Amino acid sequence: MADIKYDIVEEIGVLSENAKGWRKEINRISWNGAAPKYDIRDWAPEHEKMSKGITLSREEMEELYEVLGKTLGK
Repeated sequence: MADIKYDIVEEIGVLSENAKGWRKEINRISWNGAAPKYDIRDWAPEHEKMSKGITLSREEMEELYEVLGKTLGK
């Protein structure tokens, strides 16, 4: 399997942290040199390991924001 290169361009926020120090974070990440996308996943304390996650374009993140606003606003 090919190495995946990533660059955390912007650390947006931490959603939670477990007892082992892994944190669920929202970041903007450039994967393999591509344009940065929004990314939600768990990270080890020094960002040396990561879990599976979800990557969203700006348009998808805006849509998620609107859907959550409608859902959470009830």
